[in-house]
Amino acid sequence: TMRNHAQVLKTRSSSSILFVSSREEQQSKSKSSPPTPDYGKTTIDIDQHRLEKITGSNKWRRPELFGSSLIDQTLEELSTNVEFQETAQKLQAVGQAGMSKEERTKRRRALDSLGVPPFNQFLYSQSKSKTESKAEQEVGKKLELDSANSKEIRLERKKTEVLQLNVGLYCNQACTHCHVESSPLRKTEMMDAETAAKCVSILNSTPSIHTLDITGGAPELNSNFRYIVQMARNLAREQGRKLDIIDRCNLTVLQEPGQEDLIDFLVENDVHVVASLPCYSSDNVDTQRGNGVFDRSISALLALNDAGYGRQNDINSSGGKTLKLDLVYNPLGAFLPPPQEMLEAKYKEELHNNYGIVFNSLYTMTNMPVKRFTDFLYKRGELKDYMDLLVRNYNGDTVEKLMCRNTISVGYDGKIFDCDFNQQLGYTIGAEDKLFEGGKTVFDISSLDDLSCDKIQNDNHCFGCTAGMGSS
Repeated sequence: TMRNHAQVLKTRSSSSILFVSSREEQQSKSKSSPPTPDYGKTTIDIDQHRLEKITGSNKWRRPELFGSSLIDQTLEELSTNVEFQETAQKLQAVGQAGMSKEERTKRRRALDSLGVPPFNQFLYSQSKSKTESKAEQEVGKKLELDSANSKEIRLERKKTEVLQLNVGLYCNQACTHCHVESSPLRKTEMMDAETAAKCVSILNSTPSIHTLDITGGAPELNSNFRYIVQMARNLAREQGRKLDIIDRCNLTVLQEPGQEDLIDFLVENDVHVVASLPCYSSDNVDTQRGNGVFDRSISALLALNDAGYGRQNDINSSGGKTLKLDLVYNPLGAFLPPPQEMLEAKYKEELHNNYGIVFNSLYTMTNMPVKRFTDFLYKRGELKDYMDLLVRNYNGDTVEKLMCRNTISVGYDGKIFDCDFNQQLGYTIGAEDKLFEGGKTVFDISSLDDLSCDKIQNDNHCFGCTAGMGSS
């Protein structure tokens, strides 16, 4: 036993000597021999090491989704959504006008408790403050003072450059932030062929329009969507007119049955796709837009890329078409969006590295305190804080480019509004303070120039368009 133990010690001692000798030999060699080409280039900050992700994975190319509807799933989710059911019951009880009045009262009470005057009076106070920006000073020269109240500023309407058409409230999704409260339940609220044709006629007779912005709902689900696009594009080509035709796309509509050729149609007519994607992570998107929407959105973006969209305006490779693909971000909750340029860079990094997706630009939008979002804030006791946030972050540089100044928004029924938000609240042009009553329609005019003398209607929701980088 003693002999065996001694032998073990000898073996261990020998191996230790060999180990030490080997280490000393390596150190000696490292001093005398030149290092290998890449030796020493790896940083010791190993917590910063990242594996490069393989882009363009076939996992996200989901051809089986195209032709499959999201509508049944959305309807099922709505049937178990308590807040949605409560809102539907209230709508049935008091109507749209009653709900808009109640919503406006909630915002006004929140602002009153903060000591904030009505929007047009607030603009006046800001234009007279010592801290007004250069942009505000320039705008101030053009703003029209309301003769009935010298302490109030009325925004001056410019030549109409953007014609926005909301062709219907029917949608295959029911997003929590949706200010138009679209869903699959609103199938009958769709622009008809006569109204669509009149809108094209107005486009033809208003040469100052350079952008046709088609929205919804999911506008592509209106049977007149393709008619409007084709007629507008043909009109622009015949007149040699530069016209940006925008499709406000929720992405998942590309996979709805009957829309299998939609991407080809958009390419053919050089339609500018502006798609909503509230985050580059699945959890946030599905929370806001419904289960499985993120996967469907990624698959749709890849399909648009494959068709040539989003490839940095490479006109030569897309048959002379621009095929722009822009994304829109809006916050999940009661906070302002991050800086647009920084967030765009982050989106491009994440979407390209993880999924192989490319796009042109990202636009950050402040959530407007209207409709579903107002209800969301009120129930959480956050409406006052959010209105305070909007007022505190007033940015005078946004005033010159507010959408109500160069845009006319047309509802699915042909009624005319200063902007999309006024449309959903029922502030029709020419109706003064009557909500969802009277006002002008497309059948009352031959050109948008006919509206040049109509006042822009502002109210307490307009603080959303002047906060941070705005929502226009």
